[in-house]
Amino acid sequence: MHRQTTVERAFDLAETGPCDTVNEIRSQLKREQHESVDAHLAGSSIQKQLRERLERKRAAIPLPPQ
Repeated sequence: MHRQTTVERAFDLAETGPCDTVNEIRSQLKREQHESVDAHLAGSSIQKQLRERLERKRAAIPLPPQ
């Protein structure tokens, strides 16, 4: 079975996972024992892309009724 790369998994977590922030993604990747997490997620471009995906995920989830 193919294991996702660190970056692939980061995008997956941003789009459909339980994470709400880039720091939560980073922590989850480390728990899953992905390699060089900090190095892979250090760039401003990837952080921006992850934040955009997190924002789209939040926008797609309806708020619970109050």
